Amino acid sequence: MIPGELRRALGSDLGGAFYLHGEDEFRKSEAVRGLVAAHLDPATQDFNLDRLRGSELDTETLASRLGTPPMMAEWRVVVITETEALAGSKRTRDLLMDAARNPPPGLALILSCTVPPRSSARFYRDLARHARSVEFKSVRADDLPGWLMDRARDHHDRTMEETAARALAAGIGSDLAVLAQEVEKLDTMLEPGEPITPEVVERAGTRLPRQDRWGWFDLVAERKFEEAMKGLEILLQHGESGVGLTIGLATHFLRLGVACDGGKRALEEVLPRHQRWLGRKIGAQAGAWKVEEIEEALTGLLLVDRLLKSSPLPDHHYLESWLLERAVGTPSQAAPVP
Repeated sequence: MIPGELRRALGSDLGGAFYLHGEDEFRKSEAVRGLVAAHLDPATQDFNLDRLRGSELDTETLASRLGTPPMMAEWRVVVITETEALAGSKRTRDLLMDAARNPPPGLALILSCTVPPRSSARFYRDLARHARSVEFKSVRADDLPGWLMDRARDHHDRTMEETAARALAAGIGSDLAVLAQEVEKLDTMLEPGEPITPEVVERAGTRLPRQDRWGWFDLVAERKFEEAMKGLEILLQHGESGVGLTIGLATHFLRLGVACDGGKRALEEVLPRHQRWLGRKIGAQAGAWKVEEIEEALTGLLLVDRLLKSSPLPDHHYLESWLLERAVGTPSQAAPVP
């Protein structure tokens, strides 16, 4: 069977052409390994697996590999990485497109591709249309805690607490390969059924930050403005940018607005998959705000964003002003640009 995390996009049937594209090389590589394992028994894999690199592949070799039947097995798997390198040859494009439209019996063709930026080539659109396609977009910073919690559950049958996921993402960064290794290490430290907590993360040697961006958004949304003021200084000292925090905070307040207007269910319907766990927390935070307060806060954040991008003043200046305005309940009136 095709691995569960891919089944939603690719279906459960084996064989045919699979087109894996996007910027996230780590998840694409994992998907390739999962598809190979789904099709081939280790005992016959050496006879039925070809790994080819598009930058080193000629048309004759490609035709030969696509036309070779399985040996002592149901499936033959051809994996091509750097598929984008084949886009320049019409003969090669035609071969791949024929295999995507009408795969030979017994063939599983796995194409891993990174589409060049701003490319409008029809080749990629046609592959996405005729093959079974899934895009692996880069995991955004705000998706990392959810991705880590899903990783612990799906790959290790382990619960990771939200605070532990946030701490790990803030302490290590956005390299998914490194994060996956850390989750595996944490899993080996625990008995079956034990959750991954911040204490476990710290015991494993990860240096936990005193403040992370997600916890800071919560402080603001919970009207803990004095603590948020202190947390802002810590975040900026550790490399966060004022613009990045402003955009993240605006996203949080837009979600507060959705929850305030339509409730927790309405919010969960618009949250990205790796962020749906936020529904209950933000839904509870929305009770502390009126719709007009959220609108005024967003208007103020728009002004803060413009000023941060045009002013020589330190990043903390306008964000602190915005926080103070929320604390005392005055309208947003950021200082003019000098």
